[in-house]
Amino acid sequence: MASTLFFLLLSGLSLSAANHHKSGPLYRSQLLSEPTSLVAAGTPPTTFFEVSKPISLPNTKPCSYLALQHDFGFTYAKPPVLANYHPPSGCPSQKFSRIVLEWNATCKGRQFDRIFGVWLGGVEILRSCTAEPRATGIVWTVKKDITRYYSLLMSNQTLAVYLGNLVDPTYTGVYHVNVTFHFYPAGKCDADLEVGNGESCAELGSSRADLITPISRNLPLSDGLWFEIENSTDVESKEFKIPQNVYRAVLEVYVSPHENDEFWYGNFPNEYISANNLTGASGNGAFREVVVILDGVVVGAVWPFTVIYTGGVNPLLWRPITGIGSFDLPSYDIDITPFLGNLLDGKSHEVAFEVTNALNVWYIDANLHLWLDKKSERTHGKLLEYTKTPLFMSLLANFTGLDGLFITNASRSIVSTGWVKSSHGTVMTNSKQELEYSNEMVMGNDGDMQILNQVITFNRSVDYDTPSSPLFQSTKSLGKFSLYLHTDNIDNGDGSYDSVANVSLGFDVKTSISGVSTSRVENLQRGQGSMLVKGNLVVSGLGSTQQEYRYTSDKSCYFRNVSSSNYTVLHDEEGNTCKSNGLFPFFIRRNALGSTFNVERRGLI
Repeated sequence: MASTLFFLLLSGLSLSAANHHKSGPLYRSQLLSEPTSLVAAGTPPTTFFEVSKPISLPNTKPCSYLALQHDFGFTYAKPPVLANYHPPSGCPSQKFSRIVLEWNATCKGRQFDRIFGVWLGGVEILRSCTAEPRATGIVWTVKKDITRYYSLLMSNQTLAVYLGNLVDPTYTGVYHVNVTFHFYPAGKCDADLEVGNGESCAELGSSRADLITPISRNLPLSDGLWFEIENSTDVESKEFKIPQNVYRAVLEVYVSPHENDEFWYGNFPNEYISANNLTGASGNGAFREVVVILDGVVVGAVWPFTVIYTGGVNPLLWRPITGIGSFDLPSYDIDITPFLGNLLDGKSHEVAFEVTNALNVWYIDANLHLWLDKKSERTHGKLLEYTKTPLFMSLLANFTGLDGLFITNASRSIVSTGWVKSSHGTVMTNSKQELEYSNEMVMGNDGDMQILNQVITFNRSVDYDTPSSPLFQSTKSLGKFSLYLHTDNIDNGDGSYDSVANVSLGFDVKTSISGVSTSRVENLQRGQGSMLVKGNLVVSGLGSTQQEYRYTSDKSCYFRNVSSSNYTVLHDEEGNTCKSNGLFPFFIRRNALGSTFNVERRGLI
């Protein structure tokens, strides 16, 4: 589940302890509940939504069908819900330029946010978090472009959905879900129709893999198909075998942190926990890295975007505008084409996952996208160069009692080069990942205040040394994931205190394809939340959120500026202009607590 253990109820449920946060980050996932008596009669369900660029669709009528309809009541630790999937029949064309997955759900009552996944033939096609309901009910829809799974979608498969939910007299919300697939027949190629990374529809066919192999757990299960990483030494793996005529391979990785690591970016250093005897605190510091290992060799790393689920920090922040990525968690691509020379032997090989500094629990799986040479039964390849700089990580700490300053930095690079010979010629592929991380955390007010400022920057590129061909599109991505959090409890002197949270969350990613096509996505959220607590009861609360989203490319533009406060949208503006107003940088610099550090730890991993 996305949230665990600690909750607040606006209906007046007593809190276990006013200073609960001193055993961990101040922004634990929370549950709010509205007494039905306080809700106006006839109030319609609230529509929740995540801000993103609308899917670019062709001017054709889709063939749609409902693949699954289910009510997720008490489903925790029970098998995933299964359904028989089949490609659409009766369509005027069996060639499609766009395929869209639509998840539609309603819920009423009281319930935590729950993580869930959707798999097709063992291949994960959506990971998401539910919205937290209210007494009058909520509804939300997730639409995801799943055209990249085209080859998988063209054959009969088993559809599996796992949403672990609990229903009892306290947690009453049942999630009523419809899963629908929309197939848009191919029409005249429109130069303005874009797919992922700014590609045009003319380039769409080359971006689809011919075969997708799941790197996930096999059914039957009483859980999701993801692997579970429970600690820093845990390694989960799966064997696989590929056809011998593959000429390109990309590993798509899904990750999500939960329980003790849901707020990993605010976890305390172990020295701080030990010195203050913080029993039960989430530790191992504020850095996490998902490591991807192929036959014992580290081929890639994921430093994930900080998705905040719908119950995180202050739940009122995410009503109705949900946190970035919470309804459609991102996946991360790692190009392993340079290693194909080692995989084309017809034997079994192994992909493994581990998480640096992990606490319980991380959900991880992957999809192996393979491109096949239809004119050859056998391709050949060789790894020419492989360079992995060890993970460099440092911690500088200065604290007295519960107050202090902690600065964590990390860096990593992985470069691989190899060739593959096929009917397309001999193609040289160079794959590069360069990652940097910085987290500055301040604890103050006798541990009642926590401020953190985190930035992850990355430079990822895949270059093909080949004559110009739509089959080989070199790509380069430069980006930044940024997070600022300020949480504080303020004593009012009358037996009550205000719990205040401010958050800034966003990313800025620039992508170029073959040095010609370029695109950029800037996405920024700011939120301000407060709750008044008296006599261990939550008396009142407020959450306000502002978000700016801007997409620009050589072919089109899109922007949306929206704000809300306590379930009500106050402003909503969108359009197709390309003017940039510079959303970044937006983070507050830390206040230095001193220049002398009591603890200094550096190391190579």
